[in-house]
Amino acid sequence: MSLRVIAGKLKGRKVKSLEGDEVRPTADRVKESLFNILMNKIEGSIFLDLFAGTGNIGIEALSRGAQFCYFVDKSLKSIKCIRENVAELNLIPFAKILHRDVLKVIEILDKNNTKFDIIFLDPPYYQKLAEKTLIKLGEAKVLKEDGIIIAEHHKNDKIRERYGNLVKIRENKYGETILSFYKEEI
Repeated sequence: MSLRVIAGKLKGRKVKSLEGDEVRPTADRVKESLFNILMNKIEGSIFLDLFAGTGNIGIEALSRGAQFCYFVDKSLKSIKCIRENVAELNLIPFAKILHRDVLKVIEILDKNNTKFDIIFLDPPYYQKLAEKTLIKLGEAKVLKEDGIIIAEHHKNDKIRERYGNLVKIRENKYGETILSFYKEEI
């Protein structure tokens, strides 16, 4: 299965995907809606793509003007796919690819005082990973002032309104999929 970049300087370019059930790429209509919502925040942003899979979302962010993207996944197959996609699209200077557990990476980024404008997470469904990751993000200081966190999750995943100083500000439903948006309460 091949994916495509929807808009920006790489519009129409193919993004390799992975065979099998290991990765569930974000549906095009969800991706398009996500980037329509983020439209005014993308240009020049530092983007963190957690549970990156194929790198599809981070690549879309770079295509639309994000300055830099960190891709994080613990699957070696996913990391190889992201590396191939980033190289094929000439995005190596704008990407850092981390083959690590997402929760560990958040701790490291926090310790190193690395901050992001946009954090996107799309963990495997039904494993409570969205909640675990949001708890960790609520404890860490990795979001820039006025930054935003978006969690893609299944409609049956129980996601709270608040995690530490993160507060849900918006929720969009697309069939079985929900995008939950969080900001830091100041």
